[in-house]
Amino acid sequence: MDRERLERGVGSVQTWRDGQWQVRNIPGSAATKTYRCPGCSQEIRPGVAHLVAWPADGQGDLTDRRHWHTGCWRARDRRGPGVERSRSAPRYG
Repeated sequence: MDRERLERGVGSVQTWRDGQWQVRNIPGSAATKTYRCPGCSQEIRPGVAHLVAWPADGQGDLTDRRHWHTGCWRARDRRGPGVERSRSAPRYG
């Protein structure tokens, strides 16, 4: 495998309940920015290995890409959608 492909991560197509997703693993050495994981709403810090996923149907663009913690991606069928609240929002339940 060449160095450029390793730095970009290795991709695959995965089928989930909500369709097919193009998924690419991002090694920690190639993770240079901070992202917010849609699975847990926590930050993915630079240097942390993770994955990026986007719809495999080819209809989307770069704005459809989402960076996920690997564990959050694997657990997405077992979790409900995340509810994002500001820190000062009241919590009910």
